[in-house]
Amino acid sequence: MPFYNSEEERRHGLQQLQQRQKHLIELCYTVAQKYIFEGKHEDAVPAALHSLRFRMNVHGLSSVELVPAYLLLAEASLGLGRVVQAEEYLSQAQWTVLKSTECSYAIHSLLHRNLGLLYMAKENYDEARYHLANDIYFASCAFGTEHIRASGGYFHLANIFNGLKKLDLADTLYTKVSEIWNKYLNDHYQVLSQARIQQIDLLGKRFETDTGLDEAQEAEAIQILTSILNIRESTSNKAPQKTIFVLKILSMLYFLMMNSSKAKEYALRALHLAKKQKLSVQEQDTIQGLLNLISGEEAQPIT
Repeated sequence: MPFYNSEEERRHGLQQLQQRQKHLIELCYTVAQKYIFEGKHEDAVPAALHSLRFRMNVHGLSSVELVPAYLLLAEASLGLGRVVQAEEYLSQAQWTVLKSTECSYAIHSLLHRNLGLLYMAKENYDEARYHLANDIYFASCAFGTEHIRASGGYFHLANIFNGLKKLDLADTLYTKVSEIWNKYLNDHYQVLSQARIQQIDLLGKRFETDTGLDEAQEAEAIQILTSILNIRESTSNKAPQKTIFVLKILSMLYFLMMNSSKAKEYALRALHLAKKQKLSVQEQDTIQGLLNLISGEEAQPIT
C-alpha cells in the first residue's frame, strides 16, 4: 500500500484508483463486446472476466453494476455453445436485478436480450420472442423506439421470424433495423458532406470523420448490417432497392469509420446494381455523390 502524508492525500489517492478502475471497467467491457460482435467469443471471455472483477472491486459483490459483465459472459458462452454455463451467468444476472431497487431500463433491456438469445439457442422461440419484445420495450423506454440501441432487439426478432419462414414479418423488421441505422449514420454523413462543400481547410487537411460510436457499437453495426445484406442479396431479384439501401448504409458506416476502401467497395456495388436495375437518375446521383466524397477523402490522406 502507498504511504500518504495526510487523510486528504489518502482520499485523493483512493479517488484516483477508483477512476482508473472505472476506466478499466469500461475498456474491458467495450473490448469484450467488440469481440462478441466480431464472433470472437473465446477472446471475449478474459476481457469480460476482467470487467466483472473490476466491477466487484468498485461496486461490491451484489451491485447491479455487475449485471452487464454477467450478460457479456453469458453471451460469450452462448457463442461457444456452452448453454448451461450461459444459463448460470444469466441466473446470476436475474437474481442481482431482482434484488436491486435501482435497475435502469438499459440493464433490463440487456437482460431480456440475452434471455432471448438463450431461448433462441434452445429453439424455444415463444420464450425468445417474449424476451426480445421486452428488450425492445425497455430499450425504447431508455433511448427511444427509433434509437440504434433498440435495433438489436428488432434484428434478433427478425432472425426468429426468418428462421420460422415468416418472411413478411422478418422483412418488415429487417427494414426497420436498416432505417434506424440509415437515419443515425446519414445524420453524421450529412454534417460531414456539408462541411466538405461549404468549407475549405486552409491547411489542405481532410476533415475528421466520426461515427459517434465506440468500437463495440461499430462492430455491432457491421454485424447487423452485413447479416441483413446477405439476406437481401439472396432475394435481390425480388427487391433490389432494399439491397441497394443496405449497401449505401454500409458505405456510409465504413466512410465514417475512415475505412475508405471498404466504403468505396460498397458504394460501387450499390451504383452498379442501381444502373443494372435502371433506378432513377436521382437515386444514382445520390450514390455517385457518396462515391465522390469517398474518393475525395482517399485523395487527401491524413497528414
